[in-house]
Amino acid sequence: MSHIIAVSNQKGGVGKTTTAVNVAAALAGKEAKVLLVDLDPQGNATSGLGFTKEECTVTSYEILLGQGELSDAVLETRIEGLYLVPTNQNLAGAEVELVDLPKRETRLKDALALAAYDYIIIDCPPALSLLTINALMAANKVLIPVQAEYYALEGLGQLLGTIQAVRQANQRLDILGVVLTMYDKRTSLSEQVGGELKNHFGDKLFKTVIPRNVRLAESPSFGKTVFEHDKWSKGARAYKQLAKEIAKRLAK
Repeated sequence: MSHIIAVSNQKGGVGKTTTAVNVAAALAGKEAKVLLVDLDPQGNATSGLGFTKEECTVTSYEILLGQGELSDAVLETRIEGLYLVPTNQNLAGAEVELVDLPKRETRLKDALALAAYDYIIIDCPPALSLLTINALMAANKVLIPVQAEYYALEGLGQLLGTIQAVRQANQRLDILGVVLTMYDKRTSLSEQVGGELKNHFGDKLFKTVIPRNVRLAESPSFGKTVFEHDKWSKGARAYKQLAKEIAKRLAK
């Protein structure tokens, strides 16, 4: 059975897509098949892996609306073992179109039911929407990236409340962990935010922190993962370490 991980935080700009893309890339390889599902209408995971809108004829939009099969949407990436379900701007309209459809909260879950991958990672939109509910209903774990800034914990309560509510229907769902992103060890604020997260989440907080890193920040503009862009950068080393932590937690 696949480990299905929803990467979610309704606050934008926290490194959510960067985390989804690079964790997926780090987990993929000869020994593991990984499917990254772009469920964010902004499509940054799709463009971040070097795909254009024109290349994406069947997307997560068609899958959710029952207009296409998962197998028709899956694209092979340059990374060995990493596959992508892309998206485009059409997904922005899915929210309205799904409202009147049957099983509107479980359409992604049904589409992924027979998917044969070791890991399925879902990049959620930065909102607690019907798209996010679909991701949480399909997933068995949630990975929460949190930026090392003053308002880091703002809104987290709402996300945790949503996860708790979804658990009523999806009892497999659990928090895989919280990862601190955009960490700057030179500032006391990063240390303070890390301390607050430790107090709130305890062992659920990953030991690995993702630093502020120029090579990491610029890699999406080249349509590359950080490992392709600069595998020796601090950002690449951090995501490789985070992937190891994730794999270890899932193996328990």
